[in-house]
Amino acid sequence: MSQGRKHILPPPELELPRTLHDDRHRIEEAQVPIVTISATYKSEIAEHLGEHSRVINEAVLSRAHYSMSMAVFSQADLMGLTSWYVDPMNYVSQEGWKKIAFVERVGKLTARVPLLKTVKGLADTFVRGKLPIQDAIEKPLLYVTERAHFPIVSLHAIAGSVIAESGKEVVQVVTDPFVRPEYIPEIERKNVVFAVFDQQTKDEFLSVAKKLKMNLPDKRIVITGPPVDPKIVAVRSQKNPIAYKSRELRLVVATGGLGTNKGEIRQLLDNVLPKIESEKISLLLYAGTQNDFKEMFLELCSKYEIEAGDVDSLAKVRIIYNESIMQANRDLVKHAFYWADGFVTKPSGDMAYDAVAAGCFILSLDPWGYWEKKIEENFTARQIATRADADNFMEQIKKLSKSSWIEKAIQNALDIDKIYLEGAKRIVDLQQNLAYNE
Repeated sequence: MSQGRKHILPPPELELPRTLHDDRHRIEEAQVPIVTISATYKSEIAEHLGEHSRVINEAVLSRAHYSMSMAVFSQADLMGLTSWYVDPMNYVSQEGWKKIAFVERVGKLTARVPLLKTVKGLADTFVRGKLPIQDAIEKPLLYVTERAHFPIVSLHAIAGSVIAESGKEVVQVVTDPFVRPEYIPEIERKNVVFAVFDQQTKDEFLSVAKKLKMNLPDKRIVITGPPVDPKIVAVRSQKNPIAYKSRELRLVVATGGLGTNKGEIRQLLDNVLPKIESEKISLLLYAGTQNDFKEMFLELCSKYEIEAGDVDSLAKVRIIYNESIMQANRDLVKHAFYWADGFVTKPSGDMAYDAVAAGCFILSLDPWGYWEKKIEENFTARQIATRADADNFMEQIKKLSKSSWIEKAIQNALDIDKIYLEGAKRIVDLQQNLAYNE
């Protein structure tokens, strides 16, 4: 901590003031400070730091924004740089928590009710839009980042917007291959540099700026690729495209942070579980922090008299579930990517890119938005992904295996362009370049 600086305590209405104050100093000193809006981890703070929130409930809005933040954090550590990560949702006031809880409820409802899913504006407005999230997180976010010395890596549009408005230099990671409306007000801020996945997204930024007659120099949009945890990238060296032929096919079936694709996943499991004993297949079911998914997995296994175990068991069907996003993500990274041949998942900006980086094929569930359709189209064109047929899943697997699609898709994932593997490093390099060369 800088010497001679006055301690400024958090506003009294904010939660977990001791941890928030400590985070402020850590962000101040970190060479790679990272912020996002994704999920709370108050139970981990209570367990490891001994500070308890007056509001004990947790909230999860997105795995993607958390896992991508961890990717950058892990990469910074790998490069010998000090880093710290903060999600201001942990510290919002009790009044602010009501807004966070409302956003989460709307998001979960939208994820589970097909009729609402067709109304895309509802999900985007409440889950990713500025209000009421911005109103809730603004005060703790500005407090925790006030003394940051280095450019701040933001993994959420609203977090980056709030910090940039305060005058701090921001590397805004665009977490989908899509220019969301939330990014547009930041286009003319000279203290914001956008890190995007690909050339198409960069071109889209430039097109939007031109259409709105906004000044956006080319150098302020840098193509980095998606941020994938280096621990995930490392497991690809262990993959063999034909290994599954001499053992069981290993599939991870995963929901998203809010619990998407529930009906589709139930259909798929209703098709595969009755045949799992006679077929060469093993499943790892990722429920994340969603208790209703865990209960659905257990119910279906019981229905078909299939043993279900936790992630450390030897059961044919294993389940990853934890109330803590931190632990659920740790289990996923540790147990899923090195083990799996393929992922059954919606084509999201985190799980899909993570799976491909690990050398896995994708059987895509229904995309949850335009940006996910773009991801699905990209990996389908590269012959790494194809749409899952939930009603006839086992028959589809047999056909894909017989046609050699599976090993070809795994090989295509192993041959993927380096930009899909080096995003986290390129983001840290960009942030460090801004810190020392401008």
